[in-house]
Amino acid sequence: MIITDTHTHLYSEAFDADRHEMIERALKLGVSRFFIPAIDSSYTDAMLQLEQDFPGHIFLMMGLHPTHVNTNFRQELQHVEHMLTQHKFYAIGEIGIDLYWDKSTLEVQKNAFRHQINLAKRNKLPIVIHCREAFDEIFDILEDEKDDDLFGIFHCFTGTLEQAYQAISYNMKLGIGGVITFKNGKIDRFINQIDVKHIVLETDAPYLSPVPYRGKRNESAYITEVIDRLSSLYQRSAEDIVAITTKNAIDIFKI
Repeated sequence: MIITDTHTHLYSEAFDADRHEMIERALKLGVSRFFIPAIDSSYTDAMLQLEQDFPGHIFLMMGLHPTHVNTNFRQELQHVEHMLTQHKFYAIGEIGIDLYWDKSTLEVQKNAFRHQINLAKRNKLPIVIHCREAFDEIFDILEDEKDDDLFGIFHCFTGTLEQAYQAISYNMKLGIGGVITFKNGKIDRFINQIDVKHIVLETDAPYLSPVPYRGKRNESAYITEVIDRLSSLYQRSAEDIVAITTKNAIDIFKI
């Protein structure tokens, strides 16, 4: 049984003390594919090292995270473009808009998001979207950009049922992680109304640990808690959830 974590920051400083052991714990549970989102150029070397250390298990993305869009964002986007010519990447991500931390950068975030969507289209790659308090702004851009070349994942989906259907209408899968286990996560109230063919699994490690690890460092092994919760909500076996979501990930990332 191959479990796919479609979004995990394995290069994070939170794992510096036990990175290899943490990854081995996940591998022993069947989590054998890890998709690694980019943040900015400062993490590129660490991402490439991960790929060398765990060949066949690590699949890299390239992009500029919206919270790291600042005065040097054009230089960072040049780095993204350069890396796409030098190495194989499986998605442009994570990209999008984050209005939780800083609303003053909205316009440059929009510019960076559009630019990277078009990079993805030119390179026939999926996008992996980060959205925080910005559904309307992101949907406006996706509406403008929608075509057969636009597809990807709405990472850490935390919206409403209506927003879920809207995301799906733009050829997006919904990335479901630890939030599905939260008492106040809300998406557990309607997720079983959405066909599993629209869902992929993720952890966003080291963030958003599922119950019963909430408040502690997350890691990819904890994706089993997400699987168990989805299995309960859909009244399907864990094996079914894993098989379908892994196929969905394969279809998106083209591996």
